[in-house]
Amino acid sequence: MSYEFQGRTWARAEADSGRPRRRRASPEGGLTGGEPRVPMHAFAASTGLLFLLVGVAGFVPGITRHYGDMTFAGPDSGAKLLGLFAVSVLHNIVHLLFGVGLIAAARYSWSRLYLIGGGILSLLVAVYGAVVDPQSDANFLSFNRADSLLHVVLSLAMIALGILGTRLRKPWEVPPPRP
Repeated sequence: MSYEFQGRTWARAEADSGRPRRRRASPEGGLTGGEPRVPMHAFAASTGLLFLLVGVAGFVPGITRHYGDMTFAGPDSGAKLLGLFAVSVLHNIVHLLFGVGLIAAARYSWSRLYLIGGGILSLLVAVYGAVVDPQSDANFLSFNRADSLLHVVLSLAMIALGILGTRLRKPWEVPPPRP
C-alpha cells in the first residue's frame, strides 16, 4: 500500500526522514530471516524434532524399559528405549543435542549443514557402535546392535534429505554471489 505525501510515496518519505525503517515480517520468511521457505527447512525441523522426542522419550519410564537400571554412561546401563535400543543418560543427552535441527531450520545453509554434517557424524557414531564390543568400557554411549543399525538408517536418511533439499531448491531462489 502506498500513500502520496507531498509528491513522494509514504515509504520514500520514511526513508528520507533518517529514521531506520521497520522490518516487516513476510509470510514467506517470517522465521527464516527473510529467506523463502524451502523443503530443506522442513527437513531439518522434522529431523530435529524427531531427535528431540527420542531424547525426551529416553527419560520417560514405561517408554524406556528397565528405567531404574539406567546409568549416566557406559555399557552397564540396562535401560532400553522401546525395549530394544540401549540408552543411558549421556546417550539421551546426545539425542537432545541433535534436536538443534529445530534451530538450524531457521536458515537454509544451517539446515543443509545440520542434515549432511549431522548425518555424517551419526554415521561415524554408528560405525563406532558397530566396531566396539557392547560389553567393553569403550562403549560409553551404551550401544547395542539395534542402535547401530538404527543410526545407519538415520544417517543415510539425513544425508539423503540434505541432498534432496539441495536439489529441490529452485534455481531462482539461489542468492547471487557476493562480491
